[in-house]
Amino acid sequence: MNISVIGTGYVGLTAGACLAKIGHNVICVDHDKEKIAILNQGNMPIYEPGLKEIVVECMANGKLKFSTEIRSAVENSLVCFIAVGTPPMESGEPDLTYVENVVREIATWMFDYRLIVEKSTVPVKTAQWIKRTIERYNQHQAPFDVASNPEFLREGSAVQDFLEPDRIVIGVETEQAKNLMLEIYQPIKAPVIVTDLASAELIKHCSNAFLAMKISFINAVAVICELVGADVVEVANGMGMDKRIGRAFLNAGIGYGGFCFPKDLRAFIRIAEELGYDFRLLQEVEKINEEAKKRFVRKIKSALWNLREKRIGVLGLAFKPNTDDMRFAPSIDIINELLSEGAKVRAYDPQAMEKAQPILTRVEFCNNPIAVANDADLLAILTEWDEFRSLDLNLIKRRMRVPILADGRNLFDRKTVESLGFTYIGVGR
Repeated sequence: MNISVIGTGYVGLTAGACLAKIGHNVICVDHDKEKIAILNQGNMPIYEPGLKEIVVECMANGKLKFSTEIRSAVENSLVCFIAVGTPPMESGEPDLTYVENVVREIATWMFDYRLIVEKSTVPVKTAQWIKRTIERYNQHQAPFDVASNPEFLREGSAVQDFLEPDRIVIGVETEQAKNLMLEIYQPIKAPVIVTDLASAELIKHCSNAFLAMKISFINAVAVICELVGADVVEVANGMGMDKRIGRAFLNAGIGYGGFCFPKDLRAFIRIAEELGYDFRLLQEVEKINEEAKKRFVRKIKSALWNLREKRIGVLGLAFKPNTDDMRFAPSIDIINELLSEGAKVRAYDPQAMEKAQPILTRVEFCNNPIAVANDADLLAILTEWDEFRSLDLNLIKRRMRVPILADGRNLFDRKTVESLGFTYIGVGR
């Protein structure tokens, strides 16, 4: 099938590459000429394991192309996926300007039937606005359908999540749209949920809000564990063995980050407000997440007494491992708070330093964890990269001025670390 994917961010680029991988002819479009030039050279503007290999392969066999020309893409595609950004505004509402602009362009260049698929995470009822906008600007009166196909991609495992998903959600209004969407995903073996547009849109928001709630719940439990002398890791293990609960997303730490959870949670709260419902549960989820970062900073201050002129090493900057994404990363708020108190911060991340440098301009960036630990008064782990699990802690200790390890992701066993002579600070332990 001939498919266009408009927007080449984390979602659009992964979706476009994987759709080509399963056999479709895909053209990915973006107005950012520099990004398209990078992609046409076979290079990646983002880090995502396995993605570059698929892009290079599908470009070589002619299944995947990149362009800045939306007109040509629309004219030569039966199905147009919209995967542009929906950044949050101060009110918490997502900015849907990019979505509207793309929809208007699609409508302008439609000469016969097209299926327009919203792939971006958008508020419920956005599909109806897309439909209304196309009707307004459909100069050639071309027939069309609108579908909702929310993504459930985790950065760091997005390729696998696309090709081997838990489920595929499709929201449609017509049998033609349903059949086209089923044909697109026919090569992927996964349960398919076909529903109405509004339900499909809500499934995405509800899923992310529930997962964020799980993380905030275990972070609240971590506070109780500290007060009574329990270990939140053991508590989470015991809870997670219950099939009704599951172990995933029960890792206490410095809170969730990334573009999806914070943005989608705020958007869902705002949607509820507009509908006349005060979603206080989600408001509390957001508050607990913010408090997790503040509590971690307070622990560091408590260990060091005063932060002025103290040397703090930071391992991990990306909001999660296996990505270079710094959007809403907890490390940003934590490091900025340490800097505001007069601390000197060194940092290392296996992939995110290039994107972190324009954001954290007062941080000294190092090429490896040992350099970060050199003469440090405290070493803080903010992202649970596998690379950090195998650190030579004896060497780290010898390099540090004071052997204090603040483990914001509970990466290490307390007893093991303390037996090496460290002062250990965990979360809920």
